[in-house]
Amino acid sequence: AKGGRDHHGDLRAALIDTAISLIAERGVREFHLAEASRRLGVTVAAPYRHFADRDDLLAAVGIRALDAFATALAAEGRDTDPAEQRLAALARAYVRFAGQQRPLFDTLFVAGIDKSRHPEFRRAFHALEDTFRARALEVCGHDGRAADALMAAAEATAHGHATLLLDGSFDDEDDPVGSAAEQAARATLALVHGRSELC
Repeated sequence: AKGGRDHHGDLRAALIDTAISLIAERGVREFHLAEASRRLGVTVAAPYRHFADRDDLLAAVGIRALDAFATALAAEGRDTDPAEQRLAALARAYVRFAGQQRPLFDTLFVAGIDKSRHPEFRRAFHALEDTFRARALEVCGHDGRAADALMAAAEATAHGHATLLLDGSFDDEDDPVGSAAEQAARATLALVHGRSELC
């Protein structure tokens, strides 16, 4: 890219794609903006026309990750009855996303993106949490206090199983992702059945 020009029709999107690829290869902590520039064949200055710094690019990756995450959650169990099965389906989808989209999941939970600096990222994260809260409200008969407690417990359960999966705790299973996802769903149902303890 002579003279600082870039030859990509959409360098911003290309940088996000390349960042995801590099995170998949090396992990989010080892991702560097300069490496993304080299991979794309543009000058090291070119990305700064679109992103203020590395964290700014990671926030853009995070927004894409949250969009994909929300889509995965919304598609899981929406036609399932009763309501507690729909909440359990969210936990299942949460863990599956972690296992199948680890670069995106790690960007959300390992990169340490500053939500106060990136309001679009913060809003997208809140939208994801709202999906859990909506399902919890269905289970709790629209009792807001009970739903908030159940939502927090269900999210923690799903995230815990996702973390165990990524740490290798399910590696002895024939289908680690599926096993972790099903255990998260069963644990969520156990929370629902004992939710009076959360209220």
